[in-house]
Amino acid sequence: MSSTTDRSSDPLRPSDHVDGEESITQPRLGFVGWLRWGWRQLTSMRTALILLLVLAIAAIPGSIFPQRMADPNGVTQWERDNPDLFPILDGLKLFDVYLSPWFSAIYLLLFASLVGCVIPRIRHHAKALQARPPRTPARLKRLADFRAVERTSTDAPAEAAASIDIAQKQLKALGYRVERYDDKRSSSVSAERGYWRETGNLLFHLALVGVLITVGVGGGFAYTGQRVLVEGETFANTLLDYDSMNRGRFVSDGALAPYSMRLDSFDVTYQPFGEPGSGQAGDFSANVTVQENGEERTGSVKVNEPLGVADDNVFLLGNGYAPTITVRDPAGDVVFTNSTPFLPQDNNMTSLGVIKIPDGLSEQVGLVGFFYPTTGVLDTGAFFSGFGDLTNPTLTLDVYTGDLGINEGIPRSVYVLDTTGMTKVTGRTTDLESIELTPGQTADLPNGLGTVTFEDESPAGATDASQSVKRFASLQIHRDASGPWVLGFALLALGGLMLALFIPRRRVWVKATAADGAVSFEYAGLARGEDPTLATAVDDLVAGHARLLDAAGVTAAVPEPEDAGEAQDSDEPAAPSDEPAAPSDESEIEPGTTPATESEGDPDRPAADIPKVD
Repeated sequence: MSSTTDRSSDPLRPSDHVDGEESITQPRLGFVGWLRWGWRQLTSMRTALILLLVLAIAAIPGSIFPQRMADPNGVTQWERDNPDLFPILDGLKLFDVYLSPWFSAIYLLLFASLVGCVIPRIRHHAKALQARPPRTPARLKRLADFRAVERTSTDAPAEAAASIDIAQKQLKALGYRVERYDDKRSSSVSAERGYWRETGNLLFHLALVGVLITVGVGGGFAYTGQRVLVEGETFANTLLDYDSMNRGRFVSDGALAPYSMRLDSFDVTYQPFGEPGSGQAGDFSANVTVQENGEERTGSVKVNEPLGVADDNVFLLGNGYAPTITVRDPAGDVVFTNSTPFLPQDNNMTSLGVIKIPDGLSEQVGLVGFFYPTTGVLDTGAFFSGFGDLTNPTLTLDVYTGDLGINEGIPRSVYVLDTTGMTKVTGRTTDLESIELTPGQTADLPNGLGTVTFEDESPAGATDASQSVKRFASLQIHRDASGPWVLGFALLALGGLMLALFIPRRRVWVKATAADGAVSFEYAGLARGEDPTLATAVDDLVAGHARLLDAAGVTAAVPEPEDAGEAQDSDEPAAPSDEPAAPSDESEIEPGTTPATESEGDPDRPAADIPKVD
């Protein structure tokens, strides 16, 4: 053909060739076709793995940012420290990651993908379990793990069949599924094992689906609430008595178990001065009295040791000091008295608190206080706490007057004072210094508003300030009945993973061929994937079969010649064998192909070949 001929018009070249002019016209899928294509993409194992990775990445913000369900105080602190950034992140649900729509979408897609992956594999695995082991290949010597043994016999055909009977029982005892295949010239047994590997793989995926279902459904019946209790206060397990509550959509108002709990005391130990880790907190224990079903009992809530009450678990989230402050008007009448929790700001329990007095004085008053359990003074005159325990406590107060903003119907945090519409009258940037109080002291409020007292809570006869200030405990009450189910499915997933990782999938064959006065045995093994123990397993099969044959008196081992040792020590090369050596690997067998089967003169024998392990 002339070189000037238009290659694209060559009738011997297809129109869709790389240099053809005509483009490939694909059929239109239509709506149903696109749905089928999308479902196949979603239910592929690659998509399931990607979604699992995306779900793990999506859970990272839940460990970076405090979550309202677990740490509402931390969310409040984060909002106070980042007032500009907080609304943006809150709009992205980064403080409610596990309840956010985007996390739920990933969760549901992963669930659908896993179900779509597992169901077809279960059907395929069920068929494989019912299938017979494959026929014995005609050329076992072409397998890499091949052994050949010859034994003497007085009745070769009968002893060949008896030998395979023994091999069949041996393989059954080793946990193989066996199938007998005999013909006119030889007897053989085909065996396979390792289906627990795929079973474990399916159990692992089904357990993941179970975890997703129990977490999703169980979350609808679970609730988590927080309550800050000061020593001596009592909490009733009702919706109105919680500081914050997150409950599932199926939790009704009457679902809470009826009980009450009183914080009797809060114990904490600190490393003493002069010792390694001085000032570091040790054990925490919130000692409580629980009243349930008309009976009282005592208990304690410790870190990582929740207290069980009814069907709830009570966890210890945090703790701190709650100075008792009393405010009186100019006439001496009490307008406010309460033990107010102050939030710790450092490891030495320097704490910040807010007191709001909307009524009783000539104008609304807000107090921003800092509490120092062990007061120290810097060169600048600023206070700091040098130790977490109560040694010489001091309370400083900055006074604000004006509109507290609580009459506008907008929820306000009790830990934050909005000073937008207020005037600062004591502290920095003012003409008056901050009010400084020790337990039991009273000071005048500015502008004749009244007085403020830092109450001393020490019991009668106390000789130091170690009990002068009450402590508080931040408790979380959590109920989730799906916990045992999640644990069960997690253990099932772990067990399935162990099966999938450590059980090998393999097939082995034993073949006996009768000859004049001897029986030739062939042993071979084939594994699916990597199986470094396959060669050892074949060797053990050969040795075990020989012992069983000797014990049963079926055939006899060929005696080694007396000069075998001399031949091994001789420098002369061994005589070449007429039988071709088995290849050391499977390089001669092209992947995906099967060699032709030799019928060996038996036209009735079906073609068999080197099988693949499914």
